[in-house]
Amino acid sequence: MNENSVNYYGKMPDPLVGSREQKTPPTPRAAAARERYFGTRSSASMEFPYWYTRRWEELEGEIPVIRRAEALKAGFEHLTPTIYPGELLAMGKASYLRGSFPMPWLSEAFFMAAEDKFYQEALVSGKLTADTFTTMGTGGGNVTQSIGKVISIAGKFGLRVEEMPVMIEVAKRWKDKSVDDVGHRYEQKVPGYKEKEAIMRSVICMFDSGYTLPQGREVVNYYYPLQYGIEGIKAICGDAIAEVAGKPGMDRLYFYQAVKIMLEGVQAWIRSYAKEASLLAGLEKDAQQKQEYEAMSERLHWISSHPPRNFHDALQILWTFHIAVLNEDAISGLSPGRVGQVLLPWWQRDMKSGLLDRDKSIELLECMRMKFTEIDCFASMGVVGGVLSGNTFNNLCLGGLTKEGTSATNELEMLILEAGIRCDTPQPTLSILYDEKLPEEFLLKGVECTKIGTGYPAWVSNQVAMEFLLKNYGHEGMTLEEARAWSIGGCLETSPGSWMPLEFDGEIHWIPGGSAPATSVGVHFISLPKILEVALFDGMDMRTGERIFPPHGLELNSYEELWKVFRDYFSRAVHVLTLTNNIQHDAWRKIAPSLVNSMLKPDCLAVGKDIGQMGSRYNTTFNVETTGTANLVNSLASLKLNIYDEKNFSLEDYRKAILANFGYHTAKETGSFSLIDQTPNQDYDTWKKIHKLSNEAPKYGNDNTYVDGILREWETWFCDMTHDYLSIYDQPLYACQISVSTHGPMGAVTLASADGRLCGTTFSDASMSAYPGTDRNGPYALFNSATCWDHSESQNSQLNIKIHPSAVKGREGSRKFLELIRAYLRKGGFHVQFNVVDSRMLKEAQKEPGKYRGLMVRVAGFTQYWVELGKQIQDEVISRTEYEEI
Repeated sequence: MNENSVNYYGKMPDPLVGSREQKTPPTPRAAAARERYFGTRSSASMEFPYWYTRRWEELEGEIPVIRRAEALKAGFEHLTPTIYPGELLAMGKASYLRGSFPMPWLSEAFFMAAEDKFYQEALVSGKLTADTFTTMGTGGGNVTQSIGKVISIAGKFGLRVEEMPVMIEVAKRWKDKSVDDVGHRYEQKVPGYKEKEAIMRSVICMFDSGYTLPQGREVVNYYYPLQYGIEGIKAICGDAIAEVAGKPGMDRLYFYQAVKIMLEGVQAWIRSYAKEASLLAGLEKDAQQKQEYEAMSERLHWISSHPPRNFHDALQILWTFHIAVLNEDAISGLSPGRVGQVLLPWWQRDMKSGLLDRDKSIELLECMRMKFTEIDCFASMGVVGGVLSGNTFNNLCLGGLTKEGTSATNELEMLILEAGIRCDTPQPTLSILYDEKLPEEFLLKGVECTKIGTGYPAWVSNQVAMEFLLKNYGHEGMTLEEARAWSIGGCLETSPGSWMPLEFDGEIHWIPGGSAPATSVGVHFISLPKILEVALFDGMDMRTGERIFPPHGLELNSYEELWKVFRDYFSRAVHVLTLTNNIQHDAWRKIAPSLVNSMLKPDCLAVGKDIGQMGSRYNTTFNVETTGTANLVNSLASLKLNIYDEKNFSLEDYRKAILANFGYHTAKETGSFSLIDQTPNQDYDTWKKIHKLSNEAPKYGNDNTYVDGILREWETWFCDMTHDYLSIYDQPLYACQISVSTHGPMGAVTLASADGRLCGTTFSDASMSAYPGTDRNGPYALFNSATCWDHSESQNSQLNIKIHPSAVKGREGSRKFLELIRAYLRKGGFHVQFNVVDSRMLKEAQKEPGKYRGLMVRVAGFTQYWVELGKQIQDEVISRTEYEEI
C-alpha cells in the first residue's frame, strides 16, 4: 500500500505521526557539546597542507619515505590547538571544530575553481563527472554556497577568502607530482585506457580509489601506544635501526627512521595542546573548569611520552592516534573496532579503585561520541556527497567472541550502548557482532538502542564473517582463533584482526585490533543497472551518446545471450578498472606511504615495512564493489518474463520504452528522486501497458523462486569472477556489496530500467534491500529471498528495513524485534539494520528542516543527520517500504 508518497506493509498507520520511544537525555556536558556542534559549519584549513608542502619542497632529493615523514612532522607541529570549555578529550583534525583540510599530494584538481584549467582537465578525463550528479544536504553544517568572506568548496566545506590564494598556490606546487597526476600519467599505458575514461564519464564507476580515499574501511590497532607509549615505540625503532643498518633489506632502515620522525611530530602536536590547556587554566576563573584544564594539560604531557595510567589516559591515547591516522591521508571508514574490549583492563581497575563510577564512565563515553562526530573528510563533492553523505564511517563494534571462543561482551560495552542511546550522534556508529553465545540482556540493550531511532547498532553475523575470512585469508595464515578478532572496517567491510598480548597489572590480556590495510580499495562501485542499460544498447550510453564498450552486434534473441553480454561488459569494466587502480595505488605507496597507520598495524614494526609494502599481517584487501543489485535482478526478471518467456513485447519495444521513460517526466524534471513521486507526460498512454507489466513482473524480496533464482545466479557468478583479478599485492580480489550513498548519483545518470524504475530516480539501496514498495509479503519473505545464496562468499551484504515505532513498542515489542533480527541472521544473512521511524515525520523534516536539526536516519551502513543528506537520498529513504507489523 502507499499513501502520500510512502510505501506501507501491513495496516495503515495511525493518523497521528508516530514518535520514537523516549530516552534518557545526555549529560549536560555532552548536551552542550552537541549544541555547539549544531551551530558549527564544516570548515577547511590550509595550515597542515601549507607546512607539509613547504617541508616537502625543502627536502628535494631525500629518501622518499624520510621526506614523507618530515612533511608529516611539519604538518603536525604547526597545527593550531583549539580546546573548548567542558571538553574531557582534546585534539582534532584541524583548529576548527568541524575542521578538515585538502591533501594536494593526493589530488589537487578537484578543489580548484571551476574556471581553472586544472579543473577542466580533470573533467575531460571523467574524474569529476560524479560531482555534477550529486546533491548535498542544504541544512546542518554543510556550506553549500559561498557567502560573505567564506567560499564553498565541494558543496560542503567553507574556506576563508584569505586562504584561497594559499590553496591555489599549494595546489599548483603539486601539479604533475600528486598521486592523482602521476597515477593518471601511467594508467594511460594500460591497453584499453580510453574505455576506462568512458566508464568514468558515464558513471558506470563512481570514483578512483588510489588518490581519493587510499586508506580507510579498516580497523585501527591501538596496541603499540597503549602498551609502550610513544617513547617506547621510538625505542623499538631505535633498536631496529641498530639491527638493520647496512644490512640487506635496507628499506627497513628508512622505514624505522621515518616512524621516529613522524612520532616526533605527533609528540609536538600533543604537547602544543598540553601547553594550550595550561594557558587556558591560567586564564580561567571558574574553579571546576580551571581544574579540568589543568588535568587535561597534565594528561596530555604524560601521554606524549608514556603509556596510559588509567581509563581516561587510555581513551585520550586512542582518540589521539585515531586522529593522527586521519591526518596522514584522505580517509573514510577508519573504524575504532572493539573499543570496549580493548580498554576494558583500565576501566575495570579504575572502577575497582573508585577512580571511576558508572556516571563518570558514561560521561566520558558521551564525550568520545562527540569527538568522533566532529570528524570531517575533505574530498570532492562526488565522494563526500555522492558516496559518504558527509559521513566518515567510524564503526565501533560490540560483542563477538574472545580468543578462546566465548562471548566477548562485558559491562563496558553495555555502557557504550547506553552512551549511544543518551548521546545519539552519527559517530561512532555501532555494530553488534551477533553470535548465538551472546547474552540475552546484552542483545536486548542493543534492541533498545535501535528502537529510539538511532539507526544503530547494525546487526552483523559473526559466523558468516569468520567464514569469509577463513576462505579469503587462509592462504595468509588466518586461523579460526585469529578470525575471532575481526571487526567491521568502515560502514560494513569485514576486516581481519589479530589478538595482541597487552601486559597489564602482571597479567596478559588478549585485545583485538586491525591487522590489515584498507579492506575496501579496488574497483569502487560499479553500477549494475547502468551496465545492463549499455548492454541493451549495444555498448552505448544513450544519455550522452558516447560509446562505452565495443558493440556486441548481437540480436539478443535469448535470455542466455543477454546474460552473457551483460557479464562480458561487466568483466571488461572490472578488468580495466583493476589495472588502472593498481597503478594509482602504486603511485600512492611511492609518493605518500602510510607511516602512522603502518606503525600501528601488526606486523609492520616487526618486519620493517609499511602497509604499502605488505608489512601488515594480512594483505588480501582489494575488492570489487557494486551498486543497484535489486534493480539489476528485477530488470533481468522483467526482460526474461516479458520478452523471452511470455513474449509480451519485443526487445526493440523495451528499448523504445526505456528511451521514452515509459511516458513519464524524468526525476530531474519533477525534482523528486523516488519512483512513487514521478508524473506522466503526454506520451503516457503509449507506454503504460509495457510499464505496467514491467512493474508487475516478479520482484526480489517476496520469496519468489523466479526472480530469486536470478539473484542466486548473479551472486554465484559475481563472487567467483572477482578472484580472477589480482591487486598490486598479487592477491585475488573479492566481492563487496554495499551502496553507501552511490545509489543516488548513479541512479541520476541511468535511464529507465526494465523493472519499471524511471529515469534519474535513485536505485535500491544497499544490496539485499528490496526496491522501495516492491516487498509486498513482509519481512520474513524478504529474508528468504535475501538468503538464497551463501553470504560468506562476499565481504559483505547489506539489508535495510524501515519499521514504524508502534510495531516494536514496549518490552514485548523489543523481544519481537530481537526475534526478527535472529531469524535473518540464523538463516545465513550477514547484515541487517533498521530505521525505526514514521515516514511522515521524514516528509515534515524535508519541508521544515530547521525544526529537525537532531533527527537521524540510517542510510546504508551509516547514520546521518537528516538535514545533511542530499535530496536524492532523502527521497529514497522516505520511499522505502515501512513495516507497520513484524
